[in-house]
Amino acid sequence: MGDVTVRVNGTPHSLDVDSRMSLLDLLRERLGLTGTKKGCDHGQCGACTVLIDGRRAVSCLALAVAQDGADVTTVEGLAADGALHPLQAAFIERDAFQCGYCTPGQLCSAAGMLGEAGPSVVTEDLTADPPLSAAEIRERMSGNLCRCGAYVNIVAAIGDVAAAGGAADMATAVTGTAR
Repeated sequence: MGDVTVRVNGTPHSLDVDSRMSLLDLLRERLGLTGTKKGCDHGQCGACTVLIDGRRAVSCLALAVAQDGADVTTVEGLAADGALHPLQAAFIERDAFQCGYCTPGQLCSAAGMLGEAGPSVVTEDLTADPPLSAAEIRERMSGNLCRCGAYVNIVAAIGDVAAAGGAADMATAVTGTAR
């Protein structure tokens, strides 16, 4: 057992947790935040993606005790003041989900991705900050699986938010860092 103090969606929590407990289980079982989904429980599907200190992480592989002092954002924490997060609105507008099981992980991953900088595997010019083309978005979101196959609409929704010029502002608001 170990004491952990973690801020989740802006609210501090001090908990005594088993040293083997994953952050995913802490969120779902101890804090009742069931938006984060348990998919494969092996870090391969991305359904449990959250932001830890503004960076994407699969919460099924993150030990809860290792998050002492961390700031965690789940899908429940993306919206502010009762208004949908721009990505949430874009997912609805583009019908970027079918069953919806992967959607929380997709949204958190997209929010974190918009705050990341630098080249990816598909970046042609490694000396420039690449624009978020469909190919870049697909590559950067490749750790999030959608069994329903809504990828085309997911990429389009993320592209809409990035193209609206809100990517850097939105990333700063969610992650605390600018792209």
